[in-house]
Amino acid sequence: MRRLSLFPALLLACTGLALSPAADAGGSAGTRAHAQAATIGPSGLPLPRFVSLKAQRVNLRIGPGRDYAVAWLYTRSGVPMEVIQEYDNWRRVRDAEGTEGWVYQSLLSGERTAVTAPWMRGVDKQEFIDMHREARTNAAVVARLEPGVVIRVKACDGEWCDAQADGVNGWVAQDEIWGAYPGEAFK
Repeated sequence: MRRLSLFPALLLACTGLALSPAADAGGSAGTRAHAQAATIGPSGLPLPRFVSLKAQRVNLRIGPGRDYAVAWLYTRSGVPMEVIQEYDNWRRVRDAEGTEGWVYQSLLSGERTAVTAPWMRGVDKQEFIDMHREARTNAAVVARLEPGVVIRVKACDGEWCDAQADGVNGWVAQDEIWGAYPGEAFK
């Protein structure tokens, strides 16, 4: 069994803006309502939806265009984002911490990733998210993930997600990640 901590510094503050806590990070009723009220955006894809950062360096802007100021700089590909609005080739996104801004669509990927229990980061250093060999609570634990670990999500069945973290494959409870809506199933 391995213990993984994969969440290096993702953001560099480009302005004096403070990072606000995520109101819906833990899968609250607000997030569930948002997911259930999915509509089709101008791109033909559902809103809201989860994606990930494709590029190693991504500017998060305060508006949908290169003329708008950069609020944050993400310095790691694979970070999960929730697309909440579309305008032309720009996507308004929200990260696991609740920070919102605009990203050019070519910097986003449809590959699904997630963050393990970001709402638990800094709360209790002894809390871990178990990655199991099979999609059941009493299955063998193959890794213990710290809150904030970015994982690659291959599929979810509404309760469990088939995931990979640092080369370890296993199953994580869907309610312990940010990057899949409660009850969402996909392959």
